[in-house]
Amino acid sequence: MKTPQQRSADPATIALLSHAASQGLQVAWDRQEAMEPQCGFGQLGICCRICRMGPCRIDPFGEGASEGVCGATADIIAARNLARMIASGASAHSDHGRDIAHTLLMAAESQDCDYQIKDPLKLRALAQELAVPTEGKTLRQIAHDVAEIAFGQFGQQHGEVVFAARAPQDQRKRWREAGVVPRGVDREVVEIMHRTNMGVDNDPVNIMLQGVRAALADGWGGSMIATELSDVLFRTPAWVRSRANLGILDPKAVNIIVHGHEPTLSEMIVAAAQDPQLLDLAKSKGATGINLGGICCTANEILMRHGIPLAGNFLQQELAVATGVVEAMVVDVQCVFPALGKLTQKYHTKFISTSPKAKFPYAQHIEFQESKALAIAKEIVRTAIENFPNRKGPICIPEQSSPLVAGFTAENIATMLGGRYRPSYRPLNDAIISGRLRGVAGVVGCNNPRLVHDYGHLAMAKELLANDVLVAVTGCSAIADAKAGLLRPEAAEEYAGAGIREICRAVGIPPVLHLGSCVDNSRILVVLSRVVAEGGLGQSIADLPVAGAAPEWMSEKAVAIGFYVIASGVYTVLGESLPILGAPELTNFLCGGIEKLFGGKFAFEPDPVKAARMMIDHIDAKRAALHLSGPMYPVPYAPRTAAEAKAAV
Repeated sequence: MKTPQQRSADPATIALLSHAASQGLQVAWDRQEAMEPQCGFGQLGICCRICRMGPCRIDPFGEGASEGVCGATADIIAARNLARMIASGASAHSDHGRDIAHTLLMAAESQDCDYQIKDPLKLRALAQELAVPTEGKTLRQIAHDVAEIAFGQFGQQHGEVVFAARAPQDQRKRWREAGVVPRGVDREVVEIMHRTNMGVDNDPVNIMLQGVRAALADGWGGSMIATELSDVLFRTPAWVRSRANLGILDPKAVNIIVHGHEPTLSEMIVAAAQDPQLLDLAKSKGATGINLGGICCTANEILMRHGIPLAGNFLQQELAVATGVVEAMVVDVQCVFPALGKLTQKYHTKFISTSPKAKFPYAQHIEFQESKALAIAKEIVRTAIENFPNRKGPICIPEQSSPLVAGFTAENIATMLGGRYRPSYRPLNDAIISGRLRGVAGVVGCNNPRLVHDYGHLAMAKELLANDVLVAVTGCSAIADAKAGLLRPEAAEEYAGAGIREICRAVGIPPVLHLGSCVDNSRILVVLSRVVAEGGLGQSIADLPVAGAAPEWMSEKAVAIGFYVIASGVYTVLGESLPILGAPELTNFLCGGIEKLFGGKFAFEPDPVKAARMMIDHIDAKRAALHLSGPMYPVPYAPRTAAEAKAAV
């Protein structure tokens, strides 16, 4: 068994892992170690279960079967498996977007709806972009038309998803030439499932191009719809201060953790927790008040818009319960351990599921309905309050919580740089062109118990910052950095190179920019498109000195994200390889040949410092191709020549 220090880089997690072990609790790391050794065929991606003639598996050493029963090779099998991962991941994020579109439509059609349009400026900007007439219309009528267009993107059968027009023209040209511009979100997912059915598409590259098309339908479709309409409904995020880690839990208050991904629920929990009658009820039960915290992407959603503190990321969900002070763990969809239900039986914690799409063992199900949103949210909060006197067992709250600044968007980055009256990306472009910024990296994704919790995110971010690469983060990666103090403006003085330090001092920002939840990777796409449009750094996202990474990914959603990122032109390094290494033709295509089509490709490197340097090499090669000078100031990882940098990646 690994020690707590071998499992996590986060001090609060280490403390609670020791506490959990002393209480005889089994958590994700224990279950992962119990699976060792994991199936080698599955890890290489060369087992197939899509029909009942198998399951088939291909021997990577050439001593056993080289084909499945139907004749499928390792490359065909791995491509089909990977495409199905993309279909699932794209479905998860895009279904989120569909639900947000439905909520906006409700807000538009009913004066009595609990949801209101909180960002009319964003709504009008979207209406203009989508060619929705606004003259003489009320705000609700405009919202109705925008919501209907958004809804239409899911079932659209031909044409192109509307937000694809945001991509630089050169990038769209690449997509059209490859035949991968997404028509509609559902259309592309269904086609993946058809193509990967037994006996349909058996060309690995052709299969993967449909995977790219579905991933783009997510990144430039479903996820982007989720982000944009969430801003309309719940307010476009603004810079906000808060704190992160399990030390935000309060032993004297009613602690409610919201965990999952859909802000329609969490927004109403925030509102209910501020209700005077419920606050009085909490005090009547002996509590000082109601304390909210978030886990996973729900945490990022309510942080950005309300300043609600981050309790933790993916692998801390069980540890939050193990503190002994959580009255209710309220979940909706995605990344929720079914093990939570059994764990809560050992504590007083109410495990409350809310989505008709996601029910769990041992959970109390209080189904959330947007038509009765606030009433149901109050019922959930009341349930937590009534549970406060029932605490049992030892209490173990780690002392760690770090201050942070979050809430960056494509809009307020321009305001931050150019001012309120002349927002502009020009200062960002000029900083890159001059070499004050070597480049920009997006570091995103999950935690994975196969790896040391948070270490990959932190080591990579610190290496990039030291070499004057600005870091943008989302999802659980953002929470990891927040807990370690990297989302403080002061972190630039501790970790960043001279170029980033100058920028952070001038603007007052942290060196790591929190752009939101996982669906908000779409914000990064918009930022990159605006950088291209600003000029001076090429004609395509593929020309920019930027790179992406997911050092601890585990979810199918991360696979879909990775594919729409590389198809958008960004070189992307994964800490865990895709399950394709048993398929050499497919591996060579995704880590090489696909770059000729879209400008981006994958690389795999488990060491986060080595991975960061691979990203820096790529950034240097892109700078050289744009005839830009090297970094303005000395950096620890010295620039390579253009040929050396290109060869390194």
